[in-house]
Amino acid sequence: MTNSIMNPKVDEFLSKAKKWQEEYSVLRNIVLDCELTEEFKWMHPCYMLEKKNIVLIHGFKDYCALLFHKGALLKDAHGILIQQTENVQAARQIRFTNVQEIVGMESIIKDYIYEAIEVEKAGLEVQMKEHKEYIIPEELHNKFNEIPALKTAFEGLTPGRQRAYILHFSQPKQPKTRVSRIEKCTQQILDGKGLND
Repeated sequence: MTNSIMNPKVDEFLSKAKKWQEEYSVLRNIVLDCELTEEFKWMHPCYMLEKKNIVLIHGFKDYCALLFHKGALLKDAHGILIQQTENVQAARQIRFTNVQEIVGMESIIKDYIYEAIEVEKAGLEVQMKEHKEYIIPEELHNKFNEIPALKTAFEGLTPGRQRAYILHFSQPKQPKTRVSRIEKCTQQILDGKGLND
């Protein structure tokens, strides 16, 4: 068994889990065997190396998963890493639907965790796409021309907030829906707030 210290907050999380309880416990033991520090962050068990996030255990309706914070940098020799959505740049998941799956993959899971630890020790970083690489919809350009202060306010937002707005504005197929979304968010942007603030 492991000599890593178990975090009481994770014990509590496991005892209250309505789903995936057994899977979480098995994943936890596998990760702790890799001698990472167990923390509880973002309401989930999170495993760290010298205060750097390596892997997180989390669950959804149809699966539970190990989320590798810099999963995009792993070689993924077994082709099992999943990008949650196209907007997730760095993190990747290995998904599970039952305990047998986890037990059967234990040595592979550990290989991935050890690789993630090496990535962190080497100081590697995921090259994030800059927000400039996201295409600003024409309707937003028009609004910037109409209200120059809006462009200034938008450029003053963090890249993450800019990206969230660009994605939100770009989603609708109909131009009038895009315009309507921009209209609704104009004051929020002028106030220096993000989409979800």
